[in-house]
Amino acid sequence: METQANSRPWGLLDTLAARWLAVAAWMGLIFFLSSQSSLPSPDDPWLDFLLKKTAHATVFGILALLWWRALPGMRLRWGWAWLLTVLYAVSDEFHQSFVANRHPAARDVLIDACGAAVMLALLWWRLRRGASQAAAGP
Repeated sequence: METQANSRPWGLLDTLAARWLAVAAWMGLIFFLSSQSSLPSPDDPWLDFLLKKTAHATVFGILALLWWRALPGMRLRWGWAWLLTVLYAVSDEFHQSFVANRHPAARDVLIDACGAAVMLALLWWRLRRGASQAAAGP
């Protein structure tokens, strides 16, 4: 007899424990990157700014998706995913205040919050679109 986790295409990678592990691992990656005194960057200051801020939005957007997946069936799941992501963004900026050559920036928290909101909005749109296509049938 197959278990529910093994009947899905991703098997054990789609269990609740794996989802929480993904959240913890992604947060660990963010912590590691924030611990670096310097990260590679292009010479052009505008390109550097664009790449770093896009990375901020993307990385925290992914964290919001991972939180959303780890909180199945939870009331206000979307709001909790966003709030937990923003709280981690705040803690990340606080952490950077202790790293040489790094400085906390409220602007980065705002970018992280926007990245999380955009990613969750895209997920909502995708799920809603999939549901309407499934209801329409073949």
